[in-house]
Amino acid sequence: DEIPTVVGIFSAFGLVFSVSLFAWICCQRKSSKSNKTPPYKFVHVLKGVDIYPENLNSKKKFGADDKSEAKNKSVMPKNSLHLDLEKRDLNGNFPKTTTKMQGSPDLENSSPKHFAERKKDSVSPDSFKSITSLSSEDKQDKLGTLFFSLEYNFEKKAFVVNIKEARGLPAMDEQSMTSDPYIKMTILPEKKHKVKTRVLRKTLDPAFDETFTFYGIPYSQIQDLTLHFMVLSFDRFSRDDIIGEVLIPLAGIELSEGRLLMDREIIKRNVRKSSGRGELLVSLCYQSTTNTLTVVVLKARHLPKSDVSGLSDPYVKVNLYHAKKRISKKKTHVKKCTPNAVFNELFVFDIPCEGLDDISIEFLVLDSDRGSRNEVIGRLTLGSSADGTGGEHWKEICEYPRRQIAKWHMLCDG
Repeated sequence: DEIPTVVGIFSAFGLVFSVSLFAWICCQRKSSKSNKTPPYKFVHVLKGVDIYPENLNSKKKFGADDKSEAKNKSVMPKNSLHLDLEKRDLNGNFPKTTTKMQGSPDLENSSPKHFAERKKDSVSPDSFKSITSLSSEDKQDKLGTLFFSLEYNFEKKAFVVNIKEARGLPAMDEQSMTSDPYIKMTILPEKKHKVKTRVLRKTLDPAFDETFTFYGIPYSQIQDLTLHFMVLSFDRFSRDDIIGEVLIPLAGIELSEGRLLMDREIIKRNVRKSSGRGELLVSLCYQSTTNTLTVVVLKARHLPKSDVSGLSDPYVKVNLYHAKKRISKKKTHVKKCTPNAVFNELFVFDIPCEGLDDISIEFLVLDSDRGSRNEVIGRLTLGSSADGTGGEHWKEICEYPRRQIAKWHMLCDG
C-alpha cells in the first residue's frame, strides 16, 4: 500500500513541476518577443512625391528609443526633405548621414533679404514685381505672395519643386479672421502630376517647406512645361475656398546652375462665365407599372476648361430627390481630357411614391481632380418646379409614360 502512495505523490510533484516549467518558458518567449525590434519600418511614400520626413519625426518609430530619435534629429537637417530610396541598405534602412544637394542653399535660415539677393543674380529684375514698391492701394487688392524654389537633378533626371511659404494671404473665415491654407500644384499641359501640401490651420503666413520630386522628366522638356499653383483654404463644412492662383511658364528659366529661388504674387483666379457651361444630353423614361424612373446620361458637349490647361476630366453625378430630400445617387465614369464626353450610362431609380409630383432629379457635371475636391462644372435640374427646358422635359415624361424621351439642356452655374 505504501509503494503506490509514494508513486502517486512523486507523479503529482512531477506534473506540477512540468506545468510550472512550461509556463515559465512561455512567459520568457513572450517577453523576448515583445522586446524584439520588428524587422521593418513604416515609410510613407506618395506617387510622384518625395517622402515627408517631418511627418515621420512627429510620430513614434518602430523599435526606436528616445536616445536614437534624438540622435537622428540632430544629424538630419530640418530642411532635408529628400530621402534617396536608392541609398537604402539590404534591410531597407536609410543611412544616418545625409548629404546636401549640390548648389542648394539653406532655405530654413534664408530671410526675405536672401530671396531678393538670389533673384538679382539669377533672374532679371523686370520679370518680378517688388513687394516693397507696392502702394497702399495695391496692397489692398493683393492676395499675398508665394515663395518657392526650382531645381533639376541631372543624375536622376528629376525635377524638384520646393514650396517654401506664402505671406499676406487674405482671411477667408470672417469669424476668426484667418484661413486654413494649403497649395495644390499641377504640371501643365498634360496634368499627369498633381500634388498638394498639407493644410496649415489658422494662419495667413503659412510656412509649408515641402519638397516634391518628379522623376523621369528630361531636362529638354522643362522648357515646355508650366507650373500651376492653386492656393486654397480648407473648409470642413463646405467646398474649399479658392484664394488665388500662380502660373509659372518654365520657358526661359535656366536650372543648370543649381537651385533657383523665386516668388510670385498670387492673383485672382480667372472664373468662367456662366453663359459657357456647356450642354448635357439626357434621356428619361417613367414606368408607371413598376414605379421606376430610367435615366440615361448620353453626352456632354462644349464643356468649359476647368483650369489653364484647357481640358477637363468630366463625369456626371445624378441625385434623386423626394420632397427636397435626396434619396438616391449615382455617378458615371470619368472621361479623360475632353470637352465633349460620351457617357451612354443607364441608371434605374425606384420611386417611393405614386407619380412624379414630388420627385425631382439633379445632374451635376464635375471635373475629376485627384489633388483636391472635384469642381462643379455645371448643374441641371429636372422636375415639376424646374424652369426652361428642364420643366418642359419633365412634363413630357409625366404625360407620356413608358416612352424614352431625350433632350439637350444648357447647364447652369454650379
